Amino acid sequence: MFFELFAVMAPVLIVAGIGYGWARSGQAYPTEFVTRLVLNISTPCLVLSTLSRAEIDLEIFGQMALGCVVITLLMAVVGWVLSRTINADPKVLVPAYMFPNTGNMGLPISLYAFGEPGLALAVAFFVVLSVGHFSVGMILSGAAESWRRLLLNPVILSLGVALVVLLLDLQLPRWLGNTIDLLGSLSIPMMLLTLGVSLASIRPKQVGKGMALGGLRMLCGAAIGWGIALALDLPPLAQGVLVLQAAMPVAVFNYLFAVKANRSPETVASLVICSTLLSFIFIPLLLIWWLPAAG
Repeated sequence: MFFELFAVMAPVLIVAGIGYGWARSGQAYPTEFVTRLVLNISTPCLVLSTLSRAEIDLEIFGQMALGCVVITLLMAVVGWVLSRTINADPKVLVPAYMFPNTGNMGLPISLYAFGEPGLALAVAFFVVLSVGHFSVGMILSGAAESWRRLLLNPVILSLGVALVVLLLDLQLPRWLGNTIDLLGSLSIPMMLLTLGVSLASIRPKQVGKGMALGGLRMLCGAAIGWGIALALDLPPLAQGVLVLQAAMPVAVFNYLFAVKANRSPETVASLVICSTLLSFIFIPLLLIWWLPAAG
């Protein structure tokens, strides 16, 4: 089991570590350019290539999307209740609890843990969450974007094309499929490099509080994800992916939105850093439980 866990987590740690070391050494890294490249080109290609090649039960795919919506709403309730309990700003804590890092960490870990079928299910969760993050999440954090720009988001458009391909059982031309596969393969390593660079540039404060709230975010996410997976009667593989995605640490984009809106960025930075550090302990523990169950 140790070697299986190491095989899953090592690529994530190594590539993110390279990004972290690159930034700490003072080397230039065009974060804004890479983020735009990943969000506008490579991730849409990853969505299309993964879903068009995978053999997915559309009912389970829809249940994954539904599970993501329900988990996100329940985590919003948890964040709101917690913010009222500890007298914190709900516009800081609620988005952090609603929107975990299902892209930079969730996609590669799902791929290495559960293979291509797991990645396809993780993409369903990631896409639905991204819609909420770049609409509701931006509104809650004070960094709102127009609905027109959201609907024209390349990730959303690629999902629409992928669903058409799935529903009609179409085959992409070989040249197009190869091109999309090539561009999509950029997404996961660039996400991990950018994660490492982002972590190197964030300076957390209130580390003890960040550890407590960040750890609670992952525990609640895993528990709620498991409950929803059982309620939806998902097969073991889909259950594992749903729980894993729900238990991811706080997304880096929450920090970027907080900086843009000037809404307690130091607090959000602590949540991002501390929950990410804790995830390197918590996620392997989850995988010890779910890898045998998911086969």
